[in-house]
Amino acid sequence: MTSKRQILVTGGAGFLGSHLCDRLLASDAHVTCLDNFYTGSHANIAHLAGHPAFRLIEQDVCEPLEIDVDEIYNLACPASPVHYQRDPVHTTRTSVLGAIRVLDLAHRNGAKVLQASTSEVYGDPTVHPQNESYWGNVNPIGPRSCYDEGKRCAETLFFDYRRQYGLKIKVARIFNTYGPRMQPDDGRVVSNFIVQALQGKDISIYGDGSQTRSFCYVDDLVDGLVRLMASPDGLTGPVNLGNPQEFSMTELADEVLRVTRSSSRVARFPLPEDDPKQRQPDISLAGVLGWGPKTSLKDGLPLTVAYFQQLLNPVSEARMVSQAV
Repeated sequence: MTSKRQILVTGGAGFLGSHLCDRLLASDAHVTCLDNFYTGSHANIAHLAGHPAFRLIEQDVCEPLEIDVDEIYNLACPASPVHYQRDPVHTTRTSVLGAIRVLDLAHRNGAKVLQASTSEVYGDPTVHPQNESYWGNVNPIGPRSCYDEGKRCAETLFFDYRRQYGLKIKVARIFNTYGPRMQPDDGRVVSNFIVQALQGKDISIYGDGSQTRSFCYVDDLVDGLVRLMASPDGLTGPVNLGNPQEFSMTELADEVLRVTRSSSRVARFPLPEDDPKQRQPDISLAGVLGWGPKTSLKDGLPLTVAYFQQLLNPVSEARMVSQAV
């Protein structure tokens, strides 16, 4: 009988990280979740308390860590503008020093390590859709730079550790992802629109609403991460993971209003500095993983709305469920 894979998920109590922990535990791995709860939530992993193959370490990824691991998924970093701009120095430190800590741990263990990078490395792109060979159009000194450049530097470190030490690395560039366990105050467009609609507030659209994003449901994204980690060592990435179906902010607002049946109106505000005008992944390379998104926005959005309904009004939602039964 072979022993279970020992897997570390940094940022494992976050939105993506907690779903990844679920997926890995279901694959019969032993999972260590490392999180300092800067943006992660105990509620996201409460259902894992007492699981015999799950362990929580409450610690900052920038602090030294000594554990035995076979694989590491590095998801530790604030990922929404509200959170990563709150303490930009901390964000850069997490991306850069955190990556070094993770890479050193992988080197000592001879472990594979995956970096959760981001479509933000493409900045405000001049190429559309974005493929992995595009170097990006990033402002290095703007308000988003702590995240954009921090993730770009983390990618640099991963490839330098591979070149210098022969480390087995994987780099995933994650495009906009949504689903249950998003935080209601994280400032991401899907959660913003849903919460505003459910609370009867105006839907905040920045600019003229023509800017686009592509939205990937969380289960699809996690499947892509797991497939990338399991791929042959020669496939290092970067690999785009996201749903190539593109929506304008106006189209997204209309869809949220339809699903929530809200009477909220749209309110328009100036476009934030360096906000990308278009964002759409070219996922041709991800095809070699046998991966592609399966969940459309039409199917994933109601699941996400249901989560926020329960989160914002648990008593009312419980009553609705009991009546339906």
